[in-house]
Amino acid sequence: MAEDEQAAHLAPALTVAAVARRLGVAPATLRTWDRRYGLGPSEHPAGSHRRYGAEDLARLLVMRRLTIDGVAPGEAARIALATEVSGGSLLDAVPDRVAVPVPSASRTPGPVVDAALAGDGDGCAALLRIGVGGDVVGWWTALVEPALEALSRRTVIDRPGADAETVLRSAALGALRDVTPDQETTGQPVVLVLVPSGAPRPLLAHALAAALVQHGVDARVVGGPLSGRHAVELVAMTRAGALVTVSQQQAPDLAPVARLAEDRPEVPHFVMVPDPAAELLPLGRSVHRARTFTGLLHEVLAALGESVGASSHGGRFLG
Repeated sequence: MAEDEQAAHLAPALTVAAVARRLGVAPATLRTWDRRYGLGPSEHPAGSHRRYGAEDLARLLVMRRLTIDGVAPGEAARIALATEVSGGSLLDAVPDRVAVPVPSASRTPGPVVDAALAGDGDGCAALLRIGVGGDVVGWWTALVEPALEALSRRTVIDRPGADAETVLRSAALGALRDVTPDQETTGQPVVLVLVPSGAPRPLLAHALAAALVQHGVDARVVGGPLSGRHAVELVAMTRAGALVTVSQQQAPDLAPVARLAEDRPEVPHFVMVPDPAAELLPLGRSVHRARTFTGLLHEVLAALGESVGASSHGGRFLG
């Protein structure tokens, strides 16, 4: 029996923890759905906390399936509350797949930010799903990057362990993993995406690597301590056809860029850093600065030339 069907047959009067386990969501998500959308427990046995009845569970199943399908949490809640669940079986009230089209508004940064702030990892993942044939470039520039920027402007007060940016980042990384499954890379050009030592890996690095993979490139993100000597050794070991360094820090350690320009000038190196850090770049024949995600991708592909021509494809952002 499917998991949702098992949940639907459960006896009423369930606790928050019990419903959360059976739906595969965090208890905090259920509390958020209750507080924001009114999808809470309706039964209140004497002397105990409110509990979820059969109809409550049926509506939550609708909510859960809709968010998995990519519907924004607010719209999913509206549909769940409007679903008739009185009379008949719960399986009749909650079909195997709710046939509701994903509203275009659900594929905008706003709902993504709302889901992240609510700690709704499942909802955020559904909203950030790229889909088969989806274009990482459009996904990044139209959805994820604006959502990150909007989130950075919000002042929030969180409980310990709650972090909206981490929720968004985890959902985005999952979407990138899904759209770039393991594949045979023998013979494909290699591009190393480097992150300066001491700097966290920006999500941008993973998005760029995924976009390159979609164009037939064996792109890998390099993290951890990275000296100039180590960087030169990595280039030799992987026979990289191009290099990318990305950082969001104002003063990143760009010594490896200078070392690579000196020891491996035949390998084009593209760098994307904030304006203050650009003054530290050893710009020249092999080192080039990129200012936008799309421009960076195009420059790397142009540097690799015909070696990726046969494998590249034009996708579209499924929004």
